[in-house]
Amino acid sequence: MKIILTQEVSGLGAPGDIVEVKNGYGRNYLLPQGFAIAWTKGAEKQVTVIKRARSAREIRDLDHANEVKAQLEGLKVNLKVRAGDGGRLFGSVTPAEIVDAVKAASGPVLDRRRLEVPGHIKSTGTYPVKIKLHPEVTASFNLNVVQG
Repeated sequence: MKIILTQEVSGLGAPGDIVEVKNGYGRNYLLPQGFAIAWTKGAEKQVTVIKRARSAREIRDLDHANEVKAQLEGLKVNLKVRAGDGGRLFGSVTPAEIVDAVKAASGPVLDRRRLEVPGHIKSTGTYPVKIKLHPEVTASFNLNVVQG
């Protein structure tokens, strides 16, 4: 089955890529979840629109990715959350909250889907967070979750 990805699917491709997958995987998972659309000649024209939007928010090249990596690794990111006794959070920290905390710490605007968080963050403390900026560049920084 030929499909066009609308979101990044790890191990398969990036938005706008035309890929061939097994019928069940496409029909039962990718299409209902909104990760892909069925391939047609008309839909292929939408690929250019998707790729144009992706290039606007994507890291331009390897040099730019290394600049962003250097900026991120020198950053102190603090995230204030509501917590109960013993530092246990009411809920957990989401990737969107981490991206907002990086932006609040005068860091670059990041794509939340590229964040790699170690499990679920459900208590206060310092956590290592990785982000894949480019296929060859992965940056890491420490997220300090504090009660606030």
